[in-house]
Amino acid sequence: MSKIIPKKRHAMTLASSNQLCVLLTGATGFVGRHLASHLAAHGALVHAVVRSGRNSNLLPPYITQHMDSEGEELARIIENVRPDIVFHLASLYITDHKPQDINILINSNVLFGARLMEAMSNAGVRRLVNTGTSWQHFNGDQYDPVNLYAATKQAFEAIISYYVSARGFSVTTLKLYDTYGPADSRPKLFHLLRNAAEKGETLRMSPGEQLLDIVHIKDVVEAFRLAGIHLLRGKSGTQDFYTVSSGRCLPLREIVGLFEKVIAQPIPVEWGARSYRTREVMQPWRGGNSVPGWTPEISLEDGLKDLIHASELS
Repeated sequence: MSKIIPKKRHAMTLASSNQLCVLLTGATGFVGRHLASHLAAHGALVHAVVRSGRNSNLLPPYITQHMDSEGEELARIIENVRPDIVFHLASLYITDHKPQDINILINSNVLFGARLMEAMSNAGVRRLVNTGTSWQHFNGDQYDPVNLYAATKQAFEAIISYYVSARGFSVTTLKLYDTYGPADSRPKLFHLLRNAAEKGETLRMSPGEQLLDIVHIKDVVEAFRLAGIHLLRGKSGTQDFYTVSSGRCLPLREIVGLFEKVIAQPIPVEWGARSYRTREVMQPWRGGNSVPGWTPEISLEDGLKDLIHASELS
């Protein structure tokens, strides 16, 4: 089975004549790891802020790591690195929060970002690619958070607006949908399906009529790279928003069927064994525009083949 190689989308790499210096937060996460490697492959000098408690061994040796304890070292890191662009992916995701989760959600998704922007401002670094979520738009509304996680994302965008207006920042926020791809240890759909197929254990699921928009990680990280290019070319004092969508929504049941077809094996699923969650997203948000110059190129069928091929080699 051949590996997916996305077409060359843009003649300009992130690092063109001079080697561009970028800094990532959340680089040990699924999207962050792939983005760090993608930017480095395009010639950028990549630095990563790694918070205490994160597994720094997940990153390749060509990524320069800077340890940060609860945001205390951010100012020093930004001052020393002075990146051309910061890619902010660090966040904490909790689907259904409990009272004891509130502090850590706000610390991770709001307070850490505010500290980051203040440190950037003091060091004269004013280009930021931020990460949002389609879940800020329940039922397609301009703003209606699906959960507290999505609300913290919106709260940070309000803080961004201040730094854009008062400090001359240029910020692009990419609103992500579901992501998937190789080397994903998150307990997400395809991980659960693979385990159910291998162990023969019945997977209890909802009725499965909700639509999902799932984007391959190679398409996702290219959207981030092009967002960085757009920032470099743009004017200061701007705040833009783009979506990173596959352009194709499929019912959960159909996605499971595609996965079964790719692995050539039925998966024991008990449909309707679980109720839909409170505020279940039945139809993903369809608003927003794509990053200039970006289009998704990896179909779900090809992406699943790539995923299975990678897992067989690991």
